Amino acid sequence: MSLFHPRLLRWRWRNWRGGHRSSLASCLSQGYRQLPLLALDLELTGLDPAKDEIVSIGAIPIDQGRLRCHQAFYQLVRTSQSVGQSATIHGIVDHQLEQATGLHQGLASLWPLLQGRVLVCHNAGLDLAFLRRDLARELGQREPLLAIDTLALEQRRLQRQGHTLQRDDLTLATCRRRYGLPVYPGHNALVDALACGELLLAQASALGHNPGLAQLIVP
Repeated sequence: MSLFHPRLLRWRWRNWRGGHRSSLASCLSQGYRQLPLLALDLELTGLDPAKDEIVSIGAIPIDQGRLRCHQAFYQLVRTSQSVGQSATIHGIVDHQLEQATGLHQGLASLWPLLQGRVLVCHNAGLDLAFLRRDLARELGQREPLLAIDTLALEQRRLQRQGHTLQRDDLTLATCRRRYGLPVYPGHNALVDALACGELLLAQASALGHNPGLAQLIVP
């Protein structure tokens, strides 16, 4: 990725405004183990950011190449309408959300964890679409978010090896299986954040060195 890729330039400006003052060249030259990361997953009522909602948020910091499970964040989020058929995916039903935290408070609690960290997500575009929308609506935060997408990393690796991708080849569980990682139950935001973070560590290790940010972000 170019040093002047728009996403990286915006992230540099965000860090400068936030007081981190970490230069783009410095971030790119460092191995990923030296970068503050945050594995993150959202469970949703659907896949459409125009109408669907966040049901739960899971996040785990990654520092120096280690998942900091003792700092894990998990929050059920009260929705404005029924979760509907999405309950068959994530297993969260309406009555569980009646006493859950509102979206504003949930994001306010998550926000300190996000600051200064590169996100790690599986299918990052989906999570970022909801996160950006709701951070802007609820907290007035419109600062760019930068994410390493483990799905895109695996897709690039397989395509470079000449694989013809089939349906479900890039699911989180299937990607983990290629690296010999344990099977976890899916569609719990915290478990999936852990699973995604572990997948990134395995992907980075498979590269044979301590890859930098530019190698891990697929344009």
